[in-house]
Order: sequence, then C-alpha cells, then structure tokens
Amino acid sequence: MVWFENTPRYIEAFDLKQFNYSMLTRSQRVSHENLRLRDKQWLENMEVHLAQRHLGSEQSEPVPPMFLPYQLREMSLDNRVAVSPMCMYSATDGMPDDWHLVHYGALAKGGAGLVYTEMTNISPEARITPGCTGIWSDEHTAAWKRIVDFVHQHSHAKFAMQIGHAGPKGATLEPWKWDPNILDEPLPEAEQWPLLSASAVPFDSYSPVPKAMDRADMDQIRDEHVAAAKRAADAGFDMIEMHAAHGYLLSSFITPVLNSRTDEYGGSLENRLRYPLEVFTAMREVWPADKPMSVRISAHDWIGESGITEADALAIAKAFSNAGADLINVSTGQTSHDAKPQPGRMFQTPLSDLIRNEGAINTIAVGNIYEIDHVNSIIAAGRADLVCLARPHLADPNWTLHAAAELGYQGPAVHEPHQYFLGYRQLYTNAERARTSAE
Repeated sequence: MVWFENTPRYIEAFDLKQFNYSMLTRSQRVSHENLRLRDKQWLENMEVHLAQRHLGSEQSEPVPPMFLPYQLREMSLDNRVAVSPMCMYSATDGMPDDWHLVHYGALAKGGAGLVYTEMTNISPEARITPGCTGIWSDEHTAAWKRIVDFVHQHSHAKFAMQIGHAGPKGATLEPWKWDPNILDEPLPEAEQWPLLSASAVPFDSYSPVPKAMDRADMDQIRDEHVAAAKRAADAGFDMIEMHAAHGYLLSSFITPVLNSRTDEYGGSLENRLRYPLEVFTAMREVWPADKPMSVRISAHDWIGESGITEADALAIAKAFSNAGADLINVSTGQTSHDAKPQPGRMFQTPLSDLIRNEGAINTIAVGNIYEIDHVNSIIAAGRADLVCLARPHLADPNWTLHAAAELGYQGPAVHEPHQYFLGYRQLYTNAERARTSAE
C-alpha cells in the first residue's frame, strides 16, 4: 500500500486523466508499454491528451511522452531526455581537448534534448582527480567554447555546464586506477593538493583530512564559483548547474555526515544550507537572466537518521527553488561509504516525485533509469519534468534516436544527422519489421 499512501499530493497537481495514469503505474509493476498491451486505445488517448497540453489543442496524433517539448526560461528543449553529468577524467590541467569534443559532440548528435558536461571545476584544487576538467582560466573558456559551438552548429541539443568543487573527495586517483577494495582511493601523498570541506572530517578512514573552511576560504570559493559562471556564459552554454550533491564541497555543508560545525553554518538544516545558498545566489546574479540554472542535490543519504532523509528532501529543494533555481536535479547518496541505498530500477524517482508534486518544483529524475519505458512512464505520470540517463548514453550515444526508431516516432522532437539518413532509414525499417513480427 506504500505506493498509494501519497495519493493526496496528486489531486491538485494532476488533471483526471494524468491522475488515473499515475495510479495505474504507481507501483512501477505496470509501465507505459504494459498499458499499451492492456488497452492501446486508452493509452493513445492519454498520449494525445498530454501532447495537446504542450503542443496545442489541434494536436490529434499520439506523441510518446519522452518526445514532448519543454521550456525553462528562454531555453526550449525538443524532448525530455537529458544526458547526465558524467566525469570522464580525461583532461590535462583541466583543459578539455579533442577527446571531449568527440565525446560531447557524439552525445549531442544522439538526439537528447539536453546534454550536461561532467562536473567542471572552479580551480585546480577543486578537482576530484588530475584528469578532471576545469573552467578557471581564459584558456579553459576558449576550449569549452570550441565544443559549445560544435554542439550548437551540428545538433539541436542544448548544452549545460555542471560547475563544482570536489571538497573532501578531491585529490583521488582516476577510478580505473583504484584498488578494487578502496573506493575514492587517494593519490600518493606527494601528489595530493590541499582539501577544503565544511568540517575537518575525512571522507573515509584512508582519505586526507580536509581543512574546515574559514570565512576567507568561503569568500574565495564563492568568488571562484561566480567566476566559473561568468566563464560558462562567455563560452555560450545554455544552462549551468551548481553541484551540491554527492559529498562534494557544497554537499559537505548540507549533509550532517560531513558537517560538524558549531557556527551559523552548522547544526540545523537551515544553517547547513546557508553557505550553499550564498554561493547559488552569487552565481545566479551573474548568470544571464534569460538562461536557466539547476542545482543537483543528494535528497537522501541512505544512512538513517544521522544523515539527510526523505523528510529533508523537500526543504532542501524548496530552499534552492526559492533562491531562483529553475530545476532540481534529484540524486541521492554518495556522501558516505556507509550508505545503504536500495538501487532498484528508477530507485531515486520517488524523491523527484515528492519534490515535484508536493513542492511544485521542476525536477530531473536520475538513477538506474535505462529503458524507453522508464522514461515514458516517469514523464507521463508526472514524476519528473526531465529524465537523466547516464550509463545508457555511454554505451550508446544515439540512445534517444534509437528510442524514436524503436517506437516508430518521427515527429519534430527527433533530429537525425543528415549525413546519417540512410542508416536511420534502415533502422526504422528494421524496427518496424520487429514490431510487426511481435504482433
């Protein structure tokens, strides 16, 4: 019955048709395509209903929910699929190079409406590893602008930069160099750089002890975030995201796991949010008013009452929304190696649902979302406004275009590179043949 205990949150948030859809798919055992098998006409009527809300009352053909457009400030997205921020650890001195041009260019051409960069760091000392990208100099700005210009010239995707500081999780080896038994393995001591955090609490027993930030540190880090936001604007990004999740620097203030301060930046959740909100507000002031800004949060620490719980998630999201965040990227955990998440399919989506439908806040769902059916179900049920996929895009940069072919959809939200038209013609033919043989 847990799936139906929160029904009141949907009564005002949804119209009757979407409310019914939400109830039918509430347990995640019945999905979008399961409903098609049960009652194709009912589902297509639902798809038309959703499409009319976004495309106008004259829309008469069903549209897969993942291919509905979306608007944030002056940024228009062709569809609801986003490529998650994923660290690649492949830069030299923070500089994105040809590898990043090919990587992000391929992802942008793959059909997703929004592509995020990896966490891009505000200073050399802000990096997770020596291979992390940066945005702390004019040279970095120029290197990123080259990639932004390619994305805008050769795709319909919008491009967002995630900006952050590793905090207590910095100065580590690239993941493929870790001892399999040591997560976030530190660099050899001679190669480490000084770490900062909310408190002098090491991330793990073998991690370096960070310095607890004083006022001078806080001012410097805030100003470096502001400078990074300005540089992202100069590079031409469509959106930025402030990284306040996963135990990194701003997250180290929010989670009680890493924050043991006794001043106005520690203790209550309101106090723990104070510094991240100062940074966000300063960034928002210099980021162009017509461009949106998102915040990634850890909405749950998965360590019981000693960490962030579901009860805190809405308050955290509301604080950033009230400060001017257009979108909350709802992740969880990674604030402690003692965490015990329950990582089933779409396992973080209920927290996005909570924030969106009890807080009336725009959200991105992320976390173990890997099927077309997952994305359509999440969007149609109103559990998120956008859906981030990470590993599926690493395995297949063209995931969204392949999804369109599998669904037999060729509407305005789908943009195949002209140079590849013969390949996609064959892909649609093969997909149609597979659907016909399955009927």
